[in-house]
Amino acid sequence: MKQYRSFFTAALLGLTVLIISGCAAPALYSIDVKHDAARFAPPAYVKAEGKALEAVVAVAEFNDRRKIDDKKIIGRVVEKNGVNILVFPRLVLPAKTVADGVRDYLKKAAYQVADKRLQWDLQEGNIPKGGAKILVGGSIDEMEIVCRRGFPANIYTSGIKLNIVFADVQSGHIVYTRQVEASASREHFSFSEERMGRELSALLGEAIRNVFEDKAVAEKIKELTTK
Repeated sequence: MKQYRSFFTAALLGLTVLIISGCAAPALYSIDVKHDAARFAPPAYVKAEGKALEAVVAVAEFNDRRKIDDKKIIGRVVEKNGVNILVFPRLVLPAKTVADGVRDYLKKAAYQVADKRLQWDLQEGNIPKGGAKILVGGSIDEMEIVCRRGFPANIYTSGIKLNIVFADVQSGHIVYTRQVEASASREHFSFSEERMGRELSALLGEAIRNVFEDKAVAEKIKELTTK
């Protein structure tokens, strides 16, 4: 009888260890973040027309100025036990992701966009020369998603703050600067890395749309591409 109890106790302990191991939180989460240009139809006043259709617009990789040591971190998951797990981009770093989002939107608005991402530190004296009429660059001041896991719902909170800078390549001058912020907080019963990626991607799309659908920005782009 004692031997049976010892075997049962050992089996129960082993099963408990397996359950705990299977439920252990991962060391990190990774998500895909991208601007889905297909989701947005730029309004007529944003779209290129006439001479603007022939002008080339260049986009620079954004400067990541978030106040964190590791620029690859884009969020965290607060597990039910209070443990914080960091979130990283799966494929593309934030500086490239934002630049690609800007490129996608401009293409959707019928502008000719240079294939290569440029490097620009936003200093007027360092504007890269080339065949483009406009250079669009900027900085990422905030970009984060936080998921607080709970029962019955998980809370996803995301925020983005961008500084967009427009330069006249031919004259070598910065001609316009636009700051934009976007935030969102949603509850979902499900939790997944894919959902975190969708939440932050949607917010990035909203921020980029808010920049270019500002009529002052749209008019400045048309002015520079048609002169």
